[in-house]
Amino acid sequence: QLRRTPGLLGDSLLARILRRRFWTLSVWDGETALQQFVVEPPHGHVMLALREKMGQTHFVRWSMRGAEFPPSWQDALTRRDAA
Repeated sequence: QLRRTPGLLGDSLLARILRRRFWTLSVWDGETALQQFVVEPPHGHVMLALREKMGQTHFVRWSMRGAEFPPSWQDALTRRDAA
C-alpha cells in the first residue's frame, strides 16, 4: 500500500525484531498525502487492530529541501531523541 500511495517520495524501515522495536522513515510531498495513507485501508484498519498490542508511538515531522533528500537514519534518530 505504501509504495502505491500518491505523494510518497521515499520510505525505509528500521527493525529490531527481537526487541520488538520498529521505526519507519518516510518522505511525503505534503501533509495531505501522508494523512490519506494513514486513514486508508489496509493501514488504517491494521493500526486500529494493533493499538492494544503496540507500545507508545511517537511521530517526528520536519521539512527538507530537495538537496537534503534522502534523509539519513542518523538524522532521523537524532531528531527523534531531541523531540
